[in-house]
Amino acid sequence: MPVQERCINCLLSRVRFACNQVPGQVPVDQVEAACLDLIRAHQFDPMPQTQIASAMHRLVRALIANDDPFLAVKQRSTEEALAVCRRVHPTLKTLKDFVLASIIGNTFDYGVQEHQVTSRFQIFFDQAFQAGLGVDDIDLMIPLLDRVVYITDNCGEIVFDRLLIDHLVAQGVRITLAVRDGPVLNDATLNDALFLGLDRRVNVLTTTGGDGELGVNLDVIPPALYAAIHDCTLIISKGMANFESLSLYPNLPPVAYLMSVKCVPVGEMVGMPVGSMVALLKR
Repeated sequence: MPVQERCINCLLSRVRFACNQVPGQVPVDQVEAACLDLIRAHQFDPMPQTQIASAMHRLVRALIANDDPFLAVKQRSTEEALAVCRRVHPTLKTLKDFVLASIIGNTFDYGVQEHQVTSRFQIFFDQAFQAGLGVDDIDLMIPLLDRVVYITDNCGEIVFDRLLIDHLVAQGVRITLAVRDGPVLNDATLNDALFLGLDRRVNVLTTTGGDGELGVNLDVIPPALYAAIHDCTLIISKGMANFESLSLYPNLPPVAYLMSVKCVPVGEMVGMPVGSMVALLKR
C-alpha cells in the first residue's frame, strides 16, 4: 500500500529507535529530517510503502555508519525465544498449535510504533495461545501443503518458525525458506537462519533479495525464490511487511498470511482489530 499520512510518524519512530541503538553517531534530528525528506519525495509515487521504508532504512544505516543497528535487539530476541520454545515445544501437538505458536512469535517486532514487544514473553505467549486465532483458515491450507515457499520476518520469531517447519517437514512438505538479503530492522537474515540450523531443515534456503528489503519485491528476488514461487502449491508469508507487499501482486499462488495485527491500517485491510492473531488464506 502507498504511504499514508498516518503512517509517517510510525516510520520516523523506527528511525529514532535505530539511532538510539547506536547513540552518538549523528544527531537523531538530522537523520530523522533526511528520512522525512525521502518519504515526502516518494509519498505519492506508485511505489509500495514497504519499498519506501526499505530505502529509508538503507539511508539510516548509511547516515549512522552502522550496517546492523538492531543486532543486539535481534540477539536478545533469539535468546528469549529459545528459552520459551524449550518450555512450550512439548505442549504443541497439532498443525494449528504450531501455526499459532509461530504467529505469536511474530510479536517480536520492533518495526511498528503502535506495538510494544513485551518484556514478559513467556506470560504473553501463554495468554495469546489461550486466546487463539482471530482468523483461522488453517483447514483450507492443509490440502495445499506440498511445495511451500516460507517467507520469514523477525528474529526471535524464526525460532518458532523452526518448530512449524520441523512439523511440516515431518509430514513430507518440501520447503523453500526465504529470509532477508541484508539487515533491516530486526528481520532475520541468512546468518540468523544458519545459527538456528534452518539450512539443514529445508530443501532450499534463499533470500528475498534487494539488500535489506522489507517485505517482498518481486523485481529483486533471486532466481531460486522466483523459481520456487512459480512452482509452489502455497506461500507462507509471515508478518505485516510481507503481507503489505505480497497482497499487491495479482496471480500469485495461494498465500497463507500468518501474522499478528499490530497497526490500524493493516487491521483495516484484514478486517480485524489490533492485537488479533491471523491465519488468513488468500487464493
